[in-house]
Amino acid sequence: MSQTHILLDAGTNELEIVEFYLDEEGYRGHYGVNVAKVLEIIRMQPVTSMPQMRHAAVLGAFPHRDGRVVPMVDLACYLGKNSVENQEPKVIVTEFNNVITGFRVSGVNRIHRLSWQAVEAPGEFLQRTSRNAVTGVVRLEGRVLFILDMEAIIGELDPALSIRLNHMPGSESDDGTVYTVLHADDSGNVRNLVKRLLEQSGRFRVISVSNGGEAWDLLSGLRAKATTEKPVTAYVNAVISDIEMPRLDGLTLCRQIKEDPLLKMLPVALFSSLVTDRLEHKGESVGVDAQFAKPDLQVLSEKVMELITQSRQAKYRPKIPTHLSERSERKDA
Repeated sequence: MSQTHILLDAGTNELEIVEFYLDEEGYRGHYGVNVAKVLEIIRMQPVTSMPQMRHAAVLGAFPHRDGRVVPMVDLACYLGKNSVENQEPKVIVTEFNNVITGFRVSGVNRIHRLSWQAVEAPGEFLQRTSRNAVTGVVRLEGRVLFILDMEAIIGELDPALSIRLNHMPGSESDDGTVYTVLHADDSGNVRNLVKRLLEQSGRFRVISVSNGGEAWDLLSGLRAKATTEKPVTAYVNAVISDIEMPRLDGLTLCRQIKEDPLLKMLPVALFSSLVTDRLEHKGESVGVDAQFAKPDLQVLSEKVMELITQSRQAKYRPKIPTHLSERSERKDA
């Protein structure tokens, strides 16, 4: 299987997941990964050991067809499963955060198309027992699929690929104002890190929510409070959103914000592993103001500050009366 294009339109709150499984003695666990992250599914490849492998789940590396050497991760080993081989294993080759990785699995079933409304958030017990590797639960055809947080897995196996802030930005905004940012991400680890690092800069106060649905509920409440004397920007100045989230994905959240007459002035930045050259047109189609691939938080912080500044300047820019504007156009003609 090779993915050459994305079937879904942006902003429809739908996703496609590849269902795969891991076999243990007497048990088969079913899992899912977003199709948008999958380059291809291939047979098990000969693997060459790599020096200084930090985790037993990293089997080594294999040459990919594009000429790159790709690491191979035994997903069952990472999850602490005692896998058995009932058939030839498969390899799911993924690309996200501009990194290509091969994941060894027992087999692959099919692709499912569904709404993010059908994706349930994992409970605390499941998060603990899966080492926070599960971001969603889907019930399909009498079985349960666990959607894995591939970014968290790769970030643990290679800390250089985890979310980072290389150096702290300025201590405060130019005029000393602290701006309020709404951040939506279904990963608790990402929410905590983004909140801590952005607030340490002294420029931001961060409101964190776990999915796009919660973000939209909060914005709808602020919209109801807004008046001509006190606009929405009196409560929140910008939105940062992941793309993959239960209830409402980031693309749909952005589309709803930009289609709302009172909310559309809010700058929206996508901060997601799905922001790639291959997929950034999806963000553009829903009117996003900026989009960044995880894990570089430094660029995100600086750009959000820039977007807020531009939004404030546009708000206070004097408006030319229509009759003067028309007169000027006639004079130029």
